[in-house]
Amino acid sequence: MPEARPLIALLTDFGERDSFVASMKGVILSINSSALLVDLSHQITSHQIQEAGYFLKSCYRYFPAGTIFVAVVDPGVGTERRALLVSAAGCLFVGPDNGLFTEILEQEVGAKVWQIKNPQYRLETAGSTFDGRDVFAPAAAWLSKGVPPSFFGPTVDDPIQRSVAIPVWHEDVLIGKIASVDRFGNLISNITARQIREFRAVTGQPVEIQIGTYIINDLVGSYSQGHRQSPSALINSGGNLEIFLQEDSAARRFQFGVGEEVRLC
Repeated sequence: MPEARPLIALLTDFGERDSFVASMKGVILSINSSALLVDLSHQITSHQIQEAGYFLKSCYRYFPAGTIFVAVVDPGVGTERRALLVSAAGCLFVGPDNGLFTEILEQEVGAKVWQIKNPQYRLETAGSTFDGRDVFAPAAAWLSKGVPPSFFGPTVDDPIQRSVAIPVWHEDVLIGKIASVDRFGNLISNITARQIREFRAVTGQPVEIQIGTYIINDLVGSYSQGHRQSPSALINSGGNLEIFLQEDSAARRFQFGVGEEVRLC
């Protein structure tokens, strides 16, 4: 049976119009031509670290053990911010030390972190404005060839972690926020199915959801059961409360976005 090709998954805010992603792929394949490259997305909103972190959190568990994730949303490129290598959940993650890996580090007990510092595993022509090509892509490629994480640099005990909003109780009300908006305009909250079950157990009442001036009475089971003129809610495939408009964009129609407050009453 042929040996499995090493899998490297790419996530950036570079888009696909320019040469950025192609350059990263070229660097990786020049070091390890057997690597299998997967594009997670290159459409993360520019500089939106939180959006990238949520995206990565939503999909990394569905990849096979040994996958190397390269995540580059890096508004601090060229500064003193560190380049990181994270080992967690049987996978490796490469990217900037700017809070992008917050959710991974919070969810995965026993995660280990190193700084990518050894010049042997960077491009010799490395500059200061494109670490995706010069630092992160070669690091991923060398990892895929079996170089141990400890060879890249010292361990890191204090990786930067964003302040991630979590739902809070205020008397009998659970208050959360919209964490992400997908391409359909669906509003994905940070309230989980488990928290909704706990809410029902505590209050003994059906769930009433408030967002802006809208009130949604309980949940539906699928998008087809939603309304066309007013928002509806369901538990999405990721296990989170999602507010949507059937066959339309709730974000555009109602002018809601990331950070909007959502209440369970």
